[in-house]
Amino acid sequence: MLPKEFKTHCDDFLSYIEVERRMAINTQRAYAGDLKQFLLFWEQLTPDEIESLSPRQVVERYLVSLFYKKIDKSSIARKFSCFKSLEKFLRPRGIALDFKLTRPRVDKKLPVYLSVDEIFHLLDTVKNSELPSLRPLRDKTILELLYATGMRCSELVNVQCKNLDIEEKTILIVGKGNKQRIVLFGEKAKKKILEYLMHERPPVMNKDEYLFLNNRGTKLTSRTVQRIFEMFRSFLQLGRQLTPHKIRHSFATHLLNEGADLRVVQELLGHKTLASTEKYTHVSLDKLSRMYDTIHPLHTIIKKDTQDT
Repeated sequence: MLPKEFKTHCDDFLSYIEVERRMAINTQRAYAGDLKQFLLFWEQLTPDEIESLSPRQVVERYLVSLFYKKIDKSSIARKFSCFKSLEKFLRPRGIALDFKLTRPRVDKKLPVYLSVDEIFHLLDTVKNSELPSLRPLRDKTILELLYATGMRCSELVNVQCKNLDIEEKTILIVGKGNKQRIVLFGEKAKKKILEYLMHERPPVMNKDEYLFLNNRGTKLTSRTVQRIFEMFRSFLQLGRQLTPHKIRHSFATHLLNEGADLRVVQELLGHKTLASTEKYTHVSLDKLSRMYDTIHPLHTIIKKDTQDT
């Protein structure tokens, strides 16, 4: 198989994951970029290599080259997943690529989150008049709602007015793979939403309109939300990084620290498996460990003995 024929199969595969599998937009873009990079690598081989090597051999060379370039493990792992999905897609069509790929083990990183005090500093201490924004009520509502619900940035920008139930304080979210779930918010977030709707947002003429709009009256992009968070970042001490996803991490961690059930948090976050939610328990266990060292009788006796000596 030559690169041109392989590209045709890749195009069919990308259409399949978009139309039939309905994979998340970010995953579609990542897979498209992965396959484009691979094809470029293949086309840059010598003419003899292009003629003689099988797709499997080219993939093996490509992945080895990534290791030598010291590409991030998580990026390489995603490329493995892309090739395995492509192989699975082509098998029923009579094309056996016979990739023998073992996905590299990715080191798990503990989620980085803000403290409760930092969150409430941004929400309550920082005044709307201090924000260098044309839409301070909108920006505060976005921050409040992300922390209240734990939704993803990509989910927030796609919330339509018809998805919002102000009285019940719920939002219907369309998450990854077009899976739907209900998220909850409280009175504080409800008040912020109503202020935004009454004072900044143009009147809702159609329930299909998006809840959050930019200065031109059109749908917000994820990049715009990220810029809003870069603005909020300047109000944090020590210049801590602030992203929408860190607010999601904060939402989950704070709930678990207060005793929320892990499966409830899984449902609210829209995680497919409990394993995705369990990473937050490590953070909670760290707090429990410090508490244990502080209040357990055995440890307090040891500390007293140490001080006496």
